[in-house]
Amino acid sequence: MIVVGGEALIDLVPLAEPPGALLPRPGGGPYNTALALGRLGAPVAFCSRVSADGFGEVLLAGLRAAGVDLALVQRGPEPTTLAVPSLGPDGSAVYGFYVEGTADRLFALPPALPPGARALALGTCSLVLEPGASAYEALLRRESGRGLLTLLDPNIRPALIADPAGYRARFLERLPYVSVLKLSEEDAHWLGGRVGDWLAAGPSAVVLTRGAAGLTVWTADGAEHSAAARPVTVADTIGAGDTVNAALLHRLAGAADPGAVDWPDVLAYAAHAAALTCTRAGCEPPYAAELGLSR
Repeated sequence: MIVVGGEALIDLVPLAEPPGALLPRPGGGPYNTALALGRLGAPVAFCSRVSADGFGEVLLAGLRAAGVDLALVQRGPEPTTLAVPSLGPDGSAVYGFYVEGTADRLFALPPALPPGARALALGTCSLVLEPGASAYEALLRRESGRGLLTLLDPNIRPALIADPAGYRARFLERLPYVSVLKLSEEDAHWLGGRVGDWLAAGPSAVVLTRGAAGLTVWTADGAEHSAAARPVTVADTIGAGDTVNAALLHRLAGAADPGAVDWPDVLAYAAHAAALTCTRAGCEPPYAAELGLSR
């Protein structure tokens, strides 16, 4: 089983008509990653704190429909976090957030993950907003120590980071507990580091998403591989990076020999899945059958 930890929120997606209208859609990087894993047919559990309000019910219904295990979800009376993405001409999104007193930031460290857990993924707002950020970090350290494959996606949202220097320092402190670091070019630029330094700190692989230029991975043994992006008509890029997370985890956690990763195949699979997500408004990850695969 793959465990995905982090926030579930509502994206208020702008509509072309009528002007100023917003469409509520389930979202949040970790939520999208769990949803995508479920649709790809991976055994997956979501680990978060979700509001008991109407939005929270919608969020959990979406995960249930994708076959995601919800046993690790904590519930609370606090409201659901809201995110308002502004879309650029190329479909890219910049986010504003309403996070004060919301349920997901009050996540508490669970006593144990299921015995069958093989991988843990964390990212986005859950790495920033306290007190939940410290609980997720404790989860990362504990499960890394137990030998789980760990994936970290910083998915930087500058509007949420009050202390950029402190966040960058904390990011480096997490790397010894990370197996795979996945980030976008924008994330890498904001963090200001170098791939070689990140690899030296602990991860066995760093995967960089480069939009229309595809994906590249650098590994601790000095290898570098890339995959081209698939040409598609882009509706928007919401959830594309989260779909990459899911595709990476699905292939890596399911590998018969974790020490012998076919990175060109893994990256091509991730690029295909992300491309399909980009053809749809909001985060609508593909199902296994759409990738020509059985569940």
